[in-house]
Amino acid sequence: MAHEATIPAPRDRAPAGGDVLMTAQGLTKHFPILGGFPFKRRIGSVQAVDGIDLTLYEGESFGLVGESGCGKSTTGRLLTRLLEPTAGKITYRGQDISHADRKQLAPVRSQIQMIFQDPYSSLNPRQTVGKIISGPMEINDIRPRGGRENRVRELLEIVGLNPEHYNRFPHEFSGGQRQRIGVARALALEPKLIVADEPVSALDVSIQAQVVNLLQELQGELGIAFLFIAHDLAVVRHFSQRVAVMYLGKVVEVGDRESIYYRPRHPYTHALLSAVPEAALTDEAEAHSQERIRLAGDVPSPIEPPSGCRFRTRCWKARQKCAAEEPPLVRIEGNRDGHLTACHFPEDPTREREEEVILDPALRAAEDLADD
Repeated sequence: MAHEATIPAPRDRAPAGGDVLMTAQGLTKHFPILGGFPFKRRIGSVQAVDGIDLTLYEGESFGLVGESGCGKSTTGRLLTRLLEPTAGKITYRGQDISHADRKQLAPVRSQIQMIFQDPYSSLNPRQTVGKIISGPMEINDIRPRGGRENRVRELLEIVGLNPEHYNRFPHEFSGGQRQRIGVARALALEPKLIVADEPVSALDVSIQAQVVNLLQELQGELGIAFLFIAHDLAVVRHFSQRVAVMYLGKVVEVGDRESIYYRPRHPYTHALLSAVPEAALTDEAEAHSQERIRLAGDVPSPIEPPSGCRFRTRCWKARQKCAAEEPPLVRIEGNRDGHLTACHFPEDPTREREEEVILDPALRAAEDLADD
């Protein structure tokens, strides 16, 4: 079945229409750095995820955005328990699964599935499509009515592939088709939550839209909750009802789609939105009024993150308080219910986006030279 190569229009379903499905409290993951000889002594740690709080509701689509290295993918792997958290608590339907062993996780595994970023390396090249998709059913000893082969053929048809391709191998498919196979595998156990880790970033732009269309259709028809991890703000805007913004292992802002994209309060969110290409904006006036923000310097190392607010080294509003105190993720005055921001000096949501803010001196000099 062919899909139009356009990103679907946003749908305004109630974000918290269902019960709480999963929560993360103080979720932390530090990867040890070993040194000395024979490399067994811990000399430091990479603070990939450092104390984040998230709540996912049944049937909602939740976006997690941020630049590369901010800890998005690590967060997804923690929530699916593919990684063991260093600290914090993960609760799924009221059950604490933070440090559950294999036996305790068995009933939960089938309800939480993952779609991986790379459709080429995430599929076993030595197995047929039928074997790949039926694998989760075999592991969990699930015997669907009509047999596993019929169920696999049904899933192939659901994701827009030919059921007759059951005996083909992954190398016989394109990147977009392989990602559809990954989606079918995730659907095999009828999960309640799917963590999609940048599922379209490795695909061509025209194919990206088809996969996003597919995921959005499945999310609406099957009522599956999605945690959609991406760095493409335009895609997240159309797919997700609520959005969380991450920076250097911390969640700096959470809110519904409209609040995040039209009334952001955290300076980093403003900077991210200003990087969205004008072609990705739906309104011509919005594109012309979009403020350009170029941040000075690079993202600090997660081995030694800055004190206080981690964004302060690149923020144009940083003060002494930002270095001394870490801002809590709270609802500030003027925000809607559920819109949380971690900033001591939040942006004014009503200010016009007309000025151009260039923080890097080299960029300023280059632009001044170009104007002469």
